[in-house]
Amino acid sequence: MAINKYHFITHWRVEATCQEVYNTLKEADDLKRWWPSVYLDVKTHKKGDTHGLGKIVELYTKGFLPYTLKWQFEVTDVQPNTYSGFSLRAFGDFVGRGIWTFEQDGKFCEITYDWELEAEKPILKYLSFLMKPLFSSNHHWAMRKGQESLKLELRRRNGESNVAPPPPPTFPHNILNNNIL
Repeated sequence: MAINKYHFITHWRVEATCQEVYNTLKEADDLKRWWPSVYLDVKTHKKGDTHGLGKIVELYTKGFLPYTLKWQFEVTDVQPNTYSGFSLRAFGDFVGRGIWTFEQDGKFCEITYDWELEAEKPILKYLSFLMKPLFSSNHHWAMRKGQESLKLELRRRNGESNVAPPPPPTFPHNILNNNIL
C-alpha cells in the first residue's frame, strides 16, 4: 500500500431517523453552516438528478492542523427510497471514495462512513511516511466534530430552541486564507 493511502471507518450514533440524517448530509451546501469546524467553504457545481446522483461539490476544508484542503466530490450512488446511504468519489487534494450507510436502531440512527483515499496535497503526499499518525488524528478529530455538529443540527431541524452553535474552526479563517501549508 502506498504510504499516502488512508482508510478510515467512522461510526456515529445519533437520536434521529435515517431519513433525517440522510436529508441533512445530502444537502452539501449546508455543511459550512452546521459543520464549520471542518467545512470552510462549499459550492455545488452540478446538482445531479432529482435524487442528487451525479452532484458535484467543491470543498475547502480543514481539521485541527493548520493546513487546508481543496477537493471535490461527485455523488456516485444514492438510496433515496430507503434512506440507507449514498456514495461519493473524491478528487483534488484527496482522491478516493466515501460510502455513508445508515441503519435504524429504535430511535437511533447508526451511521458508518467508510472513507478510502489517497492524499494528493503535497504536504500530505510527501510527509505521510513520517506524519501519517498525526494526519490520521486530524481526520478523527474532524469526524468527532462532525458527530457533535450533526447532533446539534438535528436538534435545530426538529425545532428545538436554544441549541448551542456548532464548534468553530481551530484557526481563524483569515489565517487559513493564506494557505501556507
